[in-house]
Amino acid sequence: MGTPHHATARPSRWLRIGIPVLLVLIWLVGGSVGGPYFGKVDEVSTNDRSSFLPESADATQVNERLPDFLGDDSIPAVVVVTGDGDLTEEQLADVQTLADDIAGLEGVLEGTSPPIVSEDGEAAQVFVPVDASGEVGEVVGEIRALVEEDLASPLEGWVTGPAGFTADLVEGFLGIDGLLLAVALIAVFIILVIVYRSPLLPVLVLLTSVFALCVALLTVWWLAKAGIVVLNGQVQGILFILVIGAATDYALLYTARFREAIADGAARWEATTRAWRGSFEPIIASGGTVIAGLLCLLLSDLATNRALGPIASIGIVFSVLSALTFLPALLALFGRSAFWPFIPRQPLAMIPDDLTQPVKGLWPRQARFVARHARAVWVVCTIVLLVGAVGITQLKADGVPSSELVLGESEARDGQVVLAEHFPAGSGSPVYVVVPEDELAGAVEVLDAADGIESVAVASEDSPTGQASVAVEGGEPVFTAVGPPGTPAPEPTVSDGDVLVIGTLTEAADSLAAEDTVRELRADLDEELGDGVAIVGGETATDIDSNDTSIRDRTVIIPVILAVILIILMLLLRSILAPVLLIATVILSFATALGVSALVFNGVFAFPGGDPAVPLYGFVFLVALGVDYNIFLMSRVREESLVHGTRPGILRGLVATGGVITSAGLVLAATFAALGVIPILFLAQIAFIVAFGVLLDTFVVRSLLVPALSYDIGKAIWWPSKLWRQGVDGGADASSAEPGRIESTAASAPADELVTDDGHPLTREEYRRTLDS
Repeated sequence: MGTPHHATARPSRWLRIGIPVLLVLIWLVGGSVGGPYFGKVDEVSTNDRSSFLPESADATQVNERLPDFLGDDSIPAVVVVTGDGDLTEEQLADVQTLADDIAGLEGVLEGTSPPIVSEDGEAAQVFVPVDASGEVGEVVGEIRALVEEDLASPLEGWVTGPAGFTADLVEGFLGIDGLLLAVALIAVFIILVIVYRSPLLPVLVLLTSVFALCVALLTVWWLAKAGIVVLNGQVQGILFILVIGAATDYALLYTARFREAIADGAARWEATTRAWRGSFEPIIASGGTVIAGLLCLLLSDLATNRALGPIASIGIVFSVLSALTFLPALLALFGRSAFWPFIPRQPLAMIPDDLTQPVKGLWPRQARFVARHARAVWVVCTIVLLVGAVGITQLKADGVPSSELVLGESEARDGQVVLAEHFPAGSGSPVYVVVPEDELAGAVEVLDAADGIESVAVASEDSPTGQASVAVEGGEPVFTAVGPPGTPAPEPTVSDGDVLVIGTLTEAADSLAAEDTVRELRADLDEELGDGVAIVGGETATDIDSNDTSIRDRTVIIPVILAVILIILMLLLRSILAPVLLIATVILSFATALGVSALVFNGVFAFPGGDPAVPLYGFVFLVALGVDYNIFLMSRVREESLVHGTRPGILRGLVATGGVITSAGLVLAATFAALGVIPILFLAQIAFIVAFGVLLDTFVVRSLLVPALSYDIGKAIWWPSKLWRQGVDGGADASSAEPGRIESTAASAPADELVTDDGHPLTREEYRRTLDS
């Protein structure tokens, strides 16, 4: 008999050393170049919500037209000042001095308003146009410093408005580069030290993750610099966590295979090649599944969702490459010493075919428990998960006010409360309506009739304040200057035949009442002027369009992700039934995670609600990453089933992957939980949903539900593949296998299939490929 095609000559010693050294050097260069870019992310990121809207949204169209009417591209900040009663002339003079000082700041555009006193005389507000193309957070910080410096007791001031909230949001993301990474890496390191009881191996695994992140960030930075992708703090934080978690998971899978080979007595190069062959397919399939799920976000109408798809996919690509090149190279150089002081010397304990025999070890015991009570285990698990999923009806994911996006202290939120006590709450965040000049009167009448609109004006470059009050008399608009008495009546600014109508909201721009007002305005304007004649924008409209688009996205994208992942699983497992059941368990697990999270958000954390994108992001990460563990488990189960039969293969697969899946789940849960250190509501909710969901997948779905359900079904789980037609369930059925079927143990295979022509025994992987062929 000739040597099988998979038997390869051992490379020379120089190649066995040179290839790993070369790979390590390549990654060292990539990491050293990409590392400094952690401090440069602010140069290419933005947190302007309107920039993420679809081009077709009314708010986007209005936002693009605003510079035509208001001059420079600005975002308003509102400085509100109060005293211990009615403001005196001297105190108002101090506020005027403050306004003059603010107007002189770099990044503040022309048009800072004089102090506007409230009707009760107890507060004054100053409108400050901040350059939206600059560093809004830094400019607002300087304004706040001036407020604290210029105002003496009893005067007190706050900086709020859209610019104030943007600054608070930027400040909330400041910990991403340092605190977030530090917490995530420390948590992963502690878990790995506990799992492997080795000081060196956790360092090698973390280097795999860190270098993958450095090269991924380098790539993303230049893509964002070129305007190909849009990067913001939210996407940046998820990228960091996703790469650390995924790269570590893939590294753990490879490490488990390498450890098995070392325990079997294999030398460094043999252990490296065996581990690489055994982990290549599941790692590629897992990474491909996550990438496919993430790229489905390209179907989103929201630019921020579309940006996350390719950016996170780039992170996963480098996670896979690092786990299949950098880590194997490191382990090939260190060999068994990487596991010091607990170097594996005995093969992995497996559960015997005779379930009546005593077993040792956590996972062999669990495998025997699953085998003995398979149906009861999967039925009980399903019932428990269904009960937890009931809480999903309590999930509030229809949007939250922008003032609630930042957890903890927020000066903009505090200032908004003070502003609402003395002025129309919508001051500084008006409704903008772009309408043809000949339809201006009709538009003004609609706004005047709206209950939620305090006052109406038009943009006018002739007015000192940039606005002119407008009313309708005899069917024609009449303009009044906003300024000192005697100021001549201005004309509205006209651009491409359109004018800009400005409506001050009576309620806070991010409130539900303001959203109702804007929705009613859109409906009334369409009814009065015709569909699409007038388009409504502003902060409130941006929130509405963002929420509506997010709801549309999750309705469209979630089914697509399920279909894509199902196809990938079918190709990997060569089966239809197994992938369908695996997807069903993932959906059930996701529903339970979302249900429990809803109860915790409402009853424990008292969150005000959630962004509509939270369920979509949670689904993408939990399903895509949860399927990773399905792949780790079932690819090993299939491998073992080819040799030992389906039911023994399920038990052996559970024992072989139980430790690595548990470790990977703990690592991934810890990394996503680290997002909770960033005081942003969206990230805190994603952190809890994904961390809890991953733990649920790890300890319930992958350890109990899937093995028990598969064991109960038996070889039919592989329907309609060749393994279903020719395989055996194992155990008692193995002895009755018909000729031509795969026997339940490798020992029963023909002798010429177990050795090469030189008598070298085949490994399990080599024998599996022989059976496949």
